[in-house]
Amino acid sequence: MFDRKRLLEFIDSCIECEQCVDMCPTYTETNNDLLDPISRLRISKKVFEGEEVSQEEVESLYSCLCCERCDKVCPYEIPVSEIVDGAKKELVRRGLGPLEAHERIIGGIMEKDNSVNGDPETRLEWMPEEYVEKDSENLLYLGCLESYLIKDSASSAYQVLKKAGVDFRVIKDEGCCGTYLFESGRVDLAEKKFRENAEKFKKLGIKRIITPCAGCYRCFKNYYPIVLGKVDFEVYHIVEVLYDLLKKGQLKLEKVEREITYHDPCHLGRAEGIYEEPRELLKACGANIVEFEDNREKANCCGAGSGVRSAFRDLSLEIATKILDSMKNDTLVSPCAFCAFNFSYTSRKKNKGKKVLHITDVILDSFP
Repeated sequence: MFDRKRLLEFIDSCIECEQCVDMCPTYTETNNDLLDPISRLRISKKVFEGEEVSQEEVESLYSCLCCERCDKVCPYEIPVSEIVDGAKKELVRRGLGPLEAHERIIGGIMEKDNSVNGDPETRLEWMPEEYVEKDSENLLYLGCLESYLIKDSASSAYQVLKKAGVDFRVIKDEGCCGTYLFESGRVDLAEKKFRENAEKFKKLGIKRIITPCAGCYRCFKNYYPIVLGKVDFEVYHIVEVLYDLLKKGQLKLEKVEREITYHDPCHLGRAEGIYEEPRELLKACGANIVEFEDNREKANCCGAGSGVRSAFRDLSLEIATKILDSMKNDTLVSPCAFCAFNFSYTSRKKNKGKKVLHITDVILDSFP
């Protein structure tokens, strides 16, 4: 799953120049030295070499957002996020992880096939019309959050693709992509879920997955091949599909003037380099985009990723709150379902009065 020798060589190449420290959202929020990238490298080395680690050190690794922000500024190109991810998997092998909060979510995934304790019988309640089973090689895969918690965005994604003339299908028993299992270190369960989904897609003749969730996107595109090897489908974020149609002149949008702040999700931005496509779509919708001071490659993480929100809720909230407080207007737009959910939840919890939209919500408003 990971090359321990290679990762140890990366760790040993660290000269502790500290360029990464102030880029780490968990450190800058807490000022806890145990929660900075350098400490996490030291702890990872102990884990890989079989040394004893304390509960605080275990929690240091599991509180890492794996947002890759530190990776981008390292002069030696040390993949800190990959190293921490590998260390978490080794902790699981040694029986030291995941944390109790993660185990609860994992139990829900295995029991109800979603990570948010949703009733599978209600998964399609977001549909704007009566569900009709149809054949298509293209699957609109909504994911757990949009299916159960931000249903308006599930509906907008569905309607946008339909209005854009994209041929696609949805399936009743969509289930969970399994990203939470993989990122918590439970590769054994992730492999089971990945294989189950891959076989389902193959049986249905699915050749192309379109998803509005950056987490599902990264999971299908990167984690599935890591665990399963070659897969029989391609993966596209809905932004990529719509941007391609826009470039070809096949997506006609009306300009609706509004001012929004755009947030670059880690899984779509730093991980995949998708920065301009969502901005061009928003401009085509007539949006005046206000940028965060730190954007694109240096964009701040929403604070929810890699299981941090479920195990360290207060930390996640404080990271998201700081981002909301830095906004110059009242509307935030993200192309990630998880970011949108976490920002929306934080705004309500902290009484920030911010309106949070998924990018498909904005695009839907601009259809003639």
